[in-house]
Amino acid sequence: MNTSFLLRRVLPALVLVALAVGAFFWTTRSKPVVVVLKTVDRGNVESTVVNTRAGTVEACLRTRLSTIMGGRIEYLGVKEGDKVKKGQLLLKLWNDDQKAQQGLAEAQRTMASQRVKEVCTTAASSRREAERQTSLRAKGYVSEAREDAARSEADARNAACETARADVAQAGARVTVTRVEQGRMTLYAPFDGTVAKIVGELGEYSTPSPPGVPTPPAIDLIDDTCLYVKAPMDEVDAPKIKAGLPVRVSLDALPKQPLAGKVRRVAPYVSAVEKQARTVDVEVDFERPATGNLLVGYSADVEIVLSGRSNVLRVPTAALIEGTKVMVLNVDSGRLDERKVKVGIANWEFTEIVEGLTEGEGIVVSLEREGVKVGARATAAQSAAVAPK
Repeated sequence: MNTSFLLRRVLPALVLVALAVGAFFWTTRSKPVVVVLKTVDRGNVESTVVNTRAGTVEACLRTRLSTIMGGRIEYLGVKEGDKVKKGQLLLKLWNDDQKAQQGLAEAQRTMASQRVKEVCTTAASSRREAERQTSLRAKGYVSEAREDAARSEADARNAACETARADVAQAGARVTVTRVEQGRMTLYAPFDGTVAKIVGELGEYSTPSPPGVPTPPAIDLIDDTCLYVKAPMDEVDAPKIKAGLPVRVSLDALPKQPLAGKVRRVAPYVSAVEKQARTVDVEVDFERPATGNLLVGYSADVEIVLSGRSNVLRVPTAALIEGTKVMVLNVDSGRLDERKVKVGIANWEFTEIVEGLTEGEGIVVSLEREGVKVGARATAAQSAAVAPK
């Protein structure tokens, strides 16, 4: 009877305790983490390298013009943004003193030319007289001394004629010197282009840049009909880059409008920038003439395609763990497993899978979520769940 009493009293209590313990463990156990799965598919994968810092759109022709000598700006024939033709006068400094020197030199040349006429005419007359005296000496009409005197006179006059001609050449050279001096005070467009910037106004003093002292140029002229991109690449990637490789150029000013191009040149030296990695400058030509919407100075990023493969198994590069592993959801145990894979070529977006996965499998791409680790209970997000094969 006591046993029956104990069973009636104790058994319900034990059942209640068991239920309470079960409920406690049920409510306190960890909830499965929700992961995002990505289906392994086929597609194109390219091996690429990108610039370490922003590149810049440059003009194929660009010159920063300054006069050789300083002076007051007397003529300024252009404004910023003007289109100019080759040989067009852009700027001229005051040079009335040089013009006066040129006028004096030209007057001296004219006078020397007139002197040539006078002296050389006399020389020709003396030469004819010497010939006449020689003829008379042969006939015995004049003495040998008279003939010698006539010849000496003719030689002296001829020498004076040559000296006068040399004076004309000297005066001409002096005129050329004055013109060259004036050329130091003027700026002409060396090619067809656009005036990007002007430093100085009419009447202001323009100072040329002395050696070793950077001074802003008077006129910055660019040819915006031919543009290219110059971008720094990490020195580690430089040996892989060759002229002619295809390039995709992205511009901050023109988002979602990548432009095709090709590597034109790889610099033959490494640039060391303070507090930054050592880089090698790469120049990229646009595949089509890049004008109109592009401006010199735009920032640009370049992605150089080293090699590529089509119709291969691929996964997002961000889904790789340590470069050779991926995480999968085991549908039988409901837990996350790690799987080793063999990879091929890769870029920042996709990586080729050679071994370890099959097309249609799902891999975890939400590795950054809290609780995502090997062995954790997990469930696939409904929008991205992948049906097991």
